[in-house]
Amino acid sequence: MSISKSDSYAAAGVDVTAGYESTNLIKPMVESTYIPGVIGTLGGFGGCFELPGGYSEPVMVSGTDGVGTKLKLAYLMDRHDTVGVDCVAMCVNDIICGGAKPLFFLDYMAMGKNVPERTAEIVKGVVEGCKQAGCALIGGETAEMPGLYAEDEYDLAGYSTGIVEKSRMLDNSDMAEGDVLIGLASSGCHSNGFSLIRKVFNIDRDPDVLNRYSDRLGKSLGEVLITPTRIYVKSVLRLLDEGLSIHGISHITGGGFYENVPRMMKEGLTAEIDTSSYELPEIFKLLSEVGEIPMRDMYNTFNMGIGMVLALPADDAEKALKLLREEGETVCRLGIITTGEDAVMVK
Repeated sequence: MSISKSDSYAAAGVDVTAGYESTNLIKPMVESTYIPGVIGTLGGFGGCFELPGGYSEPVMVSGTDGVGTKLKLAYLMDRHDTVGVDCVAMCVNDIICGGAKPLFFLDYMAMGKNVPERTAEIVKGVVEGCKQAGCALIGGETAEMPGLYAEDEYDLAGYSTGIVEKSRMLDNSDMAEGDVLIGLASSGCHSNGFSLIRKVFNIDRDPDVLNRYSDRLGKSLGEVLITPTRIYVKSVLRLLDEGLSIHGISHITGGGFYENVPRMMKEGLTAEIDTSSYELPEIFKLLSEVGEIPMRDMYNTFNMGIGMVLALPADDAEKALKLLREEGETVCRLGIITTGEDAVMVK
């Protein structure tokens, strides 16, 4: 048991003993994510992970991100067990775009007041996200910052590192006209566009709107919006393990199709997205109607029901679709690669 205690610091709003209580609550959850390679446990000054064998030229791929203003919904709904999944997803879904298998994750929480039970709920989501991605939660930081954050508010960010054989790194060098685009369905709005979402539904001024049941959505607005980001790591790794050629992957986050698809494109080629190839989720229709948002802006802000886009040779498309469905993904033939000056064309 720690003997560290400061009445003077507590009088200033920082309770160091709450941090120890939080650690005791989360330690069993964190250790449940451990995979081969983890060295030590919580309590040190750094998380340690031994590089796995079997790589002749291992390349480390890292990503970092936060949950953003979706956290406002967590505060208003007093629901804190899902945003940790979002935090993990935003990082690991990025690094899988390079073909890297996530190895470990670290989180960072800053808050006005450390409430150990709430902190444990947040970490519960992080743990769930790590399990979905197959990586270990090896460390983190909880910072109590009275005066900078309100007592009932916090921020959550994370960092992940993965590994890939250099010769198997994904790039767009083999992308060619005729490649097929496959769309993997999102679980909803994921963790992007929530500043606009909050404005459209007037959530900050009328938070009770989150609790109202919507016949159109089949549940309350809050339940739909708080749904955590889908993690695609294991599904993409399945395709790579089966030897399929992937000529590009785009994680559809903030900026939607128009910002993210071009990031995977080869110069001189266009990703022609056929929006009629899948059913647009009701939440996006509602957002467009209530907010009077043009569809061009919708596809430039939200994922619009597609959380990840893959480009593959036409000969591999059917096998990829079959394997992805076996992994539980809802997928569609989203479009095709053609020649053109614009990196993406949404029609």
